Amino acid sequence: MTAADIERLAGRGEGQTLEFKQRTPEPPRLAKEIIAFANTDGGRLIIGIDDDGNVVGVKDADEEEFALRNALEAHCTPKIKWRTERVEITRKRDVIVIAVPRSKLRPHFLIGKDSQHDKMAYVRVGDRSLEATREAVELMATADSGEDVQFEFREVELRLMKYLEQYGRIGVNSFSRFANISEEEAGQVLVTLTRADVLAHHLDLEGDYFTLLYDQS
Repeated sequence: MTAADIERLAGRGEGQTLEFKQRTPEPPRLAKEIIAFANTDGGRLIIGIDDDGNVVGVKDADEEEFALRNALEAHCTPKIKWRTERVEITRKRDVIVIAVPRSKLRPHFLIGKDSQHDKMAYVRVGDRSLEATREAVELMATADSGEDVQFEFREVELRLMKYLEQYGRIGVNSFSRFANISEEEAGQVLVTLTRADVLAHHLDLEGDYFTLLYDQS
């Protein structure tokens, strides 16, 4: 990657697979961004671009990469695959590109400062890294299980199908109210039907939602 490539990326602005930082942020915040990429579609975190999209670089790339390694070792579980590339901007400044692939070990969690039991998963939605819902975490955890999911169409599932045929989409809270069941039960029904390839799960800034798999509009 060249300095011209970095300028082009900076001109595109942040998005689903691209995040800018002027310097390496605090370890938990840095780990959060990397985790969100790994849990979603992958992406690149570029260090050395300011909030206005100016390519300013960093003076000590070694120090920035040291902070990066420490942050990911201390705050990510399970470990995430990533690689870095330095791009020289001037004789004294570099930009660091951190490339993160979509992980096969999802979900990854941010380990809290106080305890390894204090863990949160994050996903990338547009240009933001958001805490993953319980349903998103379960779907990540079971995505590659190969398990044949079986279920029965009870009254609640039949009502859900009719609702989706009419309105197109539904979230956990809406389903809970509509079906007069707990949010936990509503989420479990939606997850089961998604795993059985009946529904599709969508991430959204306003909250996750589900659609019929054959109608993802």
